[in-house]
Amino acid sequence: MAKSLSLQSTQKLLSGYEIPVLGYGSDGQMYRTKSYRPTAIAEEVTATALRLGYRHIDSAAAYHNEKECASAIRKAGLKRSDVFLTTKVPPRATGYDATKQSIADSLKQAQTDYFDLILLHAPFGGKEGRLGSWRALVEAQKAGKTRSIGVSNFGIHHLQELEEYIKSGGGGQIDVGQYEIHPWLARAELVEWLKKRGAVVQAYSPIVRGTRSDEPVLQTLAKNYNKTPAQILIRWSLQKGLVPLPKSSTPERIRENADVFDFELNEDDMKMLHTDDYQPCAWDPTVNQD
Repeated sequence: MAKSLSLQSTQKLLSGYEIPVLGYGSDGQMYRTKSYRPTAIAEEVTATALRLGYRHIDSAAAYHNEKECASAIRKAGLKRSDVFLTTKVPPRATGYDATKQSIADSLKQAQTDYFDLILLHAPFGGKEGRLGSWRALVEAQKAGKTRSIGVSNFGIHHLQELEEYIKSGGGGQIDVGQYEIHPWLARAELVEWLKKRGAVVQAYSPIVRGTRSDEPVLQTLAKNYNKTPAQILIRWSLQKGLVPLPKSSTPERIRENADVFDFELNEDDMKMLHTDDYQPCAWDPTVNQD
């Protein structure tokens, strides 16, 4: 990745639209405190991200924050077209009818005419359910309810199943694949599969939920570059050609997570961050065999 990347830089999607290379990852879990319900500060922190220049917001029906994320866009005085807004069809809505209803509900919640991206959140519900959900996504895209479509947490066997369905006339194309990705879960095979087909790969939990900050390699690189361990990890994602979605509810950390465009990890340092580990810090539906 070139050093000339900025917060305004984008990648081109198969759908023809552009996706900003860095997104703000929102998740109901990170808003849980003793004083607040998960959605209580979602609008506030999303507004902070937008004020700091983020133009890519990742929400989901399962996070119960679509309304707040979309509201933050309006209250920031931004046009809907200024911000790339994602949502996801929850696992409980697997199947054609349930997914179609979920999309309608999400649009209503967000009070928007369209999403920039709708993903299937997980590969649950069996083959019939997954393919039915995909059919509903394709219809939504054709109807202008979403500009791009994709999947999250699908294993390669799920992706191959979907690819076969698409090629046999099911329609659509995988614009985006979203996964937990970081040096301790690089998912090289999955990333290669998706990129070979032109899909953009998003990385959630790119800073490993802060659980690896004390790793000696991160401490060394953070000192060498005068950056935080989180910034080193986000830069690693960018240089891997991924679209990282760091999460934080702290304004200063939201700012820091975007301050990753004034340096570049050299080749040796990228190699230092290479591991063959497979250590998820979140759930891992890719291994679902249903």
